[in-house]
Order: sequence, then C-alpha cells, then structure tokens
Amino acid sequence: MSKPHDTPQQPEAGGQDSETIDFGFRTVGRAEKSGLVRDVFDSGASRYDEMPDLMSGGVHRLWKAAMIDWIAPQPGQTLVDLAGGTGDISLRFLRAGGGDAVVTDINESMLAAGRQRREFGKYSDRIRWCVGNAEALPFTEASADIVTIAFGLRNVTDRDAAIAEAHRVLKPGGRFLCLEFSQVTSAMLARAYDAWSFNVLPRLGQLVAGDADSYRYLVESIRTFPPPEVLADMFAGAGFAQVRVRRMSAGIACIHSGWKLD
Repeated sequence: MSKPHDTPQQPEAGGQDSETIDFGFRTVGRAEKSGLVRDVFDSGASRYDEMPDLMSGGVHRLWKAAMIDWIAPQPGQTLVDLAGGTGDISLRFLRAGGGDAVVTDINESMLAAGRQRREFGKYSDRIRWCVGNAEALPFTEASADIVTIAFGLRNVTDRDAAIAEAHRVLKPGGRFLCLEFSQVTSAMLARAYDAWSFNVLPRLGQLVAGDADSYRYLVESIRTFPPPEVLADMFAGAGFAQVRVRRMSAGIACIHSGWKLD
C-alpha cells in the first residue's frame, strides 16, 4: 500500500530494443501494446470526448487552446494530427484559420465517432480521416506543414519511431507539437493530483463510462511517461531544432515544440 504522496511502484519499461514495454504499471510484450491500447479506446469511442474532461476537470480545453495559439494556424497550411481520435485538435486548427487537416488514428471506431460530429459539416472539404499508426505513417515525405499529437504519445509503443515519423512527413520549415500530461512541479498539488487520479478517476470512469480499468490505465500511463527534459532530448535526437517546452497548470501538462529546418 502506498503512502499519501507515493504513487504505486512503476515497473522499469523496456528500452527500444527490449521485447517488453510499459502498459500503465504493467509490463507487456511490445507486440501486445498497440492492441491493448486499441481495446482501451474502442471500448469508449462513443464517449471518448468525456475522457479528457474527467482526467483534467475540463482544463484540457485551455491547454489545447494554448497549443493552437502557439501554432498560429495560417491559410494553406496542412495539419496532420496523430492519435487524433474524434478530431478535436483538427477542428480547433480549422476554426483558427488553418488550411486542411488529416486526422490519423489506429482506432477506426474513434475516427467513425469523429465523422459523426456535426461541427465538421462546414469543413467537410478540408478534413480527411485516416486509419494509421503513428510509428509508420501512410504519408509521403515532406507533405505536412504541422504535425500534432495530443494526449497520444504516451500510448505509442515506440515513441522514438513516432517522433521520427513526424519529422519525416514534415516539410522543411514545418513544426511538430506534442501536448501531453506530465509531472506536477508542486509537491502539495502533486498529493492532491495523485489522490484524484488513483482514487477518484477510476470510479468516475466506472460511473460515467462503465469502465474503471481504462481510466486506471490512462492514469498509470501518465506516471510512466518520460519527463519533459527527456522528451525534449527525444525531439532533438529525431532531428528537431529549436525545441521548446511550455509547462501548463503547474506541470500537469506540457507542450513540446520542435522545428524541422531542412
């Protein structure tokens, strides 16, 4: 049993060459993880848009708005949104003046739920939906101006491969942004955040979506995700320049940004 501020013991995740990887606090075979993640989101696709609200108390809307503001979308730009789910980031990009958007996700059920959103009606000629794995994107090299991933990178099996793919599909001068839950910088807030995450959130998941296990996994996946400094190094290792990190809400979430210069 953990102490008040201690989170449950985390397993050591396998390296990129290991046959195992983290799935929350569990260690699973690398080949298993994508299927397990798909099951998490397939089970709640119809109510997916409630997940970020429950996990952040609705504050995710401010974080997403901050990421879009940082992008400053322009007409003629093409966005590729990885792990794009029901298209929230793409919708925000289009509303802010961006050109075209491609929502990419491994879960067809998530994309199907997104296609049903009435908000996309006026953008139907500027939005595409594509089943695809962030680790091996079905797009040509240098075909996107902006690549984003919001609350999805921690679910990817090979994060280095996904970041490298973002770099590959970007045009020279293009930009990659990642919005993800991160590490709380305030000890006092961290205690409250842990209590909410581990004790309250799975119960809410059961009450709202009939699925406590998926929410428990999402909470655990945040704790096994690399800290901001390590993720920034991963960006740089993939070839991104001018890597910057913006911490949001005392570090509960971070936005990483990097540019492909050539």
